Amino acid sequence: MLRAVHELLVFGAACVAGAINSVAGGGTLITVPTLIWLGMPAINANATSTVALWPGSLSGAWGFRRELLAADRRLFALIVPSLIGGLSGAILLHRTPPDTFERLVPLLILFATGLFMAQEPLQRRFNLTAIHNARSHWLSWTMLFQLLVGIYGGYFGAGIGIMMLAALSLMGHTDIYQMNGVKNMLAVAMNGIAIMYLVFTELILWPDALVMAIGAVVGGVAGAGTARLVGPPAVRRIVIVVGFAMALAMFMRLGSG
Repeated sequence: MLRAVHELLVFGAACVAGAINSVAGGGTLITVPTLIWLGMPAINANATSTVALWPGSLSGAWGFRRELLAADRRLFALIVPSLIGGLSGAILLHRTPPDTFERLVPLLILFATGLFMAQEPLQRRFNLTAIHNARSHWLSWTMLFQLLVGIYGGYFGAGIGIMMLAALSLMGHTDIYQMNGVKNMLAVAMNGIAIMYLVFTELILWPDALVMAIGAVVGGVAGAGTARLVGPPAVRRIVIVVGFAMALAMFMRLGSG
């Protein structure tokens, strides 16, 4: 009976996290605290959550497949730093304590959310949409930024969606659906390579990971459909609210530590 309740809780948490990740990112802040609350050590909860949410990112990318196919082909180059960063972050997770990096997390999330909020004013100020055919400069900086996001994503992961959406906004992209498709594709890459490393460690608790993976797929597909129904303005508001909520949650976590 207790095991059934446990599985129901982790499945429900993964459903919510998968839906959040497909729209804005931040599902890690649902799954990791749930696993810790259920008695799992924090580092195991982090690794287990990474494995569990990966299928949700994959299903989320599939949900935005039409928009992804219509996106700028040059954006697929961001897969390379995502892979390198994801592997590096997983190695750091396995070999180093998380305290120092965790203290940077709320600042990074706040910074990325602020960039996302400032997207339209910045585009008007610098006329970013007028340089659509000269994005190679922006892409080179985004490649570096994506490497840092990949390292963080392989290490902890909360907020990578916000960071990637902010970077895509500053490149001049305005279609929130295409941006979500690209974001999910890159999350699949960075977390996939991290998982390939983590499976050779003892950090993943597989029974919970498998139950949560099913829930994440269900939530990811439902989240992509919901995003189309509510419309771009509502999705943008969700992104901003989730970003600030994640930052506040991380500040509170540090304050209580």
